[in-house]
Amino acid sequence: MDRFESLGLKSGIWQGILRRDTAPVRLVLVHLGERVGEARVTTGDEEGSWRIAAAIPSQKLSDGVQSFILMEDEGKEGEALQPGAFHLASLNIVAGRQLDHDLRAEIVLLRSELDLVKRELRRIALGN
Repeated sequence: MDRFESLGLKSGIWQGILRRDTAPVRLVLVHLGERVGEARVTTGDEEGSWRIAAAIPSQKLSDGVQSFILMEDEGKEGEALQPGAFHLASLNIVAGRQLDHDLRAEIVLLRSELDLVKRELRRIALGN
């Protein structure tokens, strides 16, 4: 089974280790239902591990909670996220004033994931 271990955010790069036998075809970074970039995949230090690095676009950061989702699919570089994409990991960034509850971060993440689901359902319904 796939296991992603986040190594955190440093200098605007979210890094992690993916443990599985084969490298992912493509990893897409999503923010508020919009594709904002692709992650770089390199061979990890151990057999069956892959180092993942995704640049967080600075223009997407603002006060409050920002949620970024790392999705895996079979698409080609630059293409839209493909139907059947797999949610690999998520990163919540809290900026500005301190928030009262972590629940707000979860709500933002759920909204972002719901936007992805709605987009895929529309695509399937239209036969694209």
